[in-house]
Amino acid sequence: MHDALVKTMPGKAMAPSLAESWTVSPDGKTYDFKLRPGLKFHNGDPFTAEDVKFSFQRAKGYKILKEKVREVEVAGPLRVRIHLIEPWPDFLTFYGTMVAGAGWIVPRKYVEQVGDDGFKKRPVGLGPYKFVSHTPGVELVLEAFEGYWRKVPSAKRLVFKSVPEATTRFAMLKRGEIDVAYLLDVPQAQELKRDPSFKVAFSGGIASFYLDYFDMWDPESPWADRRVRLAASHAIDRRALNEAETLGQSRPTGGFVPRNLEFALPLEAHAYDPAKAKQMLAEAGYPQGFDAGDLHPFPPYTSVGEAVAGYLQAVGICTRIRTMERAAFIAEWGAKKLRGLCVCTVGVYGNAASRMSQYVPSTGTYAYGGWPDVDALYEQQAREVDRRKREALLHQIQKTIYERVRFGMIYDYVWPSGVGPRVAEPALLLIDPYPWAAPYEELRLKPGR
Repeated sequence: MHDALVKTMPGKAMAPSLAESWTVSPDGKTYDFKLRPGLKFHNGDPFTAEDVKFSFQRAKGYKILKEKVREVEVAGPLRVRIHLIEPWPDFLTFYGTMVAGAGWIVPRKYVEQVGDDGFKKRPVGLGPYKFVSHTPGVELVLEAFEGYWRKVPSAKRLVFKSVPEATTRFAMLKRGEIDVAYLLDVPQAQELKRDPSFKVAFSGGIASFYLDYFDMWDPESPWADRRVRLAASHAIDRRALNEAETLGQSRPTGGFVPRNLEFALPLEAHAYDPAKAKQMLAEAGYPQGFDAGDLHPFPPYTSVGEAVAGYLQAVGICTRIRTMERAAFIAEWGAKKLRGLCVCTVGVYGNAASRMSQYVPSTGTYAYGGWPDVDALYEQQAREVDRRKREALLHQIQKTIYERVRFGMIYDYVWPSGVGPRVAEPALLLIDPYPWAAPYEELRLKPGR
């Protein structure tokens, strides 16, 4: 429904959209956007620089944007200047990619007329599809916007249905009630592969699964020993787990940052070697293994957690699976109340800096500790405007946390989805990595469908 000045598109992390071009001042403190002329919102209101300023001031979420921006200046009907307090090389990463939603533009006049509650009930935007109806928890209906600047969408109507159970999504796809079913379980995907009327497609790649050793910062914990953390990582058979959970399509990795994000340092996953894992545990003083307490699988991925628990058990690391409802888990995780181990996921978009921001520095929401030298490097890279120097700093951070086994990385998650016989182009992984179909205007049905 919405569009932004700059956004991620196929083949380009930051592509011009509502802004046809932009420049950055020599001191790195001012971004000057030239807006695309002649655009109108879904309700017919003209798009102007006032809407950009209003949308930025209205946006919530990442407070760092508000902290770093001094002023949003309307420099003309189709010109906006955003002034920063100090040079911040990640401004466009946060404003012009899918890290946050602050870049989406809403119509000032309409929002002021109907209020926030009215806007929630009937939103208006500049995107390829316009709002028709919404039944919370059931479905959202959108209709193609014929005036979309980039291209008129091929599919004239989109209906998003909320169906929590994978088995139900699969059954609806087989009955022809839906055309694309996200996140199928492997048995369902395998059944679809045997049916020539359907297609199995893959999407994702942005979420990474990893072991987080919550107690490693306690010097009395076994996890304080690097050898123990490395042993746990060597205990995991990533290839078998990948086949069982995602038909082998996920991407085993040793790096916290996916390889196709800016400033990523490619790092190989630790090899599956249970004998080496047992040897390292013995060297660390645990020849019989030890009781590691709770293992928390990130909801709803209980099966991944159970598989990892089995691999750890095989080398002597005993855990107890503790499942939680998603909202409760995230609340306790962020409040740093969890103990033991976590098979966690991270799905932050942008670049290496934004990816690590809440997990690696000791000040991060989901970091239970940190190292002073890594904290210093992270603060230094955030101020570095020279791209090559900044890349070197971010690579150093990634190499350091890899060598110290800060995380037991598993894989970048790519999952199977089902595509029905009416669909010619499901638009999955046109933007890699991105979890869903995108951009929606590229979705196509087969002729006559």
